[in-house]
Amino acid sequence: MAFNKTHKILTMKESYILIIDDSETNNVLLEALLEDVGYQTKTALSAPDGWLLIHQEKPKLILLDLLMPKVSGFQMLDRLKANKKFADIPVVIVSALNEPDTIETLMKAGADDFFSKPINIKTIISRVQELVPPESSIS
Repeated sequence: MAFNKTHKILTMKESYILIIDDSETNNVLLEALLEDVGYQTKTALSAPDGWLLIHQEKPKLILLDLLMPKVSGFQMLDRLKANKKFADIPVVIVSALNEPDTIETLMKAGADDFFSKPINIKTIISRVQELVPPESSIS
């Protein structure tokens, strides 16, 4: 049994959820919530930093803020979906920009879902588990 637990921990480190938000508070909150239910996470405070992490190791899912300096979440989403190597990564937008037109534009651009800030913890965890089932995060 201990061997299986060790194996799970090792494989979980090989797959992760990437959180990209320029607010360290939001990153820490989402990181704690996801790790509490068994997911490995990495965080980035900017889209360029997130892009570097994606190139180092492809994440299972990206939680992406929209309003960030230098490169916005809109630009990051476009860049991801235009790249064949990364286009299949599910992207969930987490933003205070919750106008219907904005959400529609994001979904057409390839976002898999949208959550308005402040987030509903149960709802976002449930959606993450749908997109990346816990067993796939450790397989």
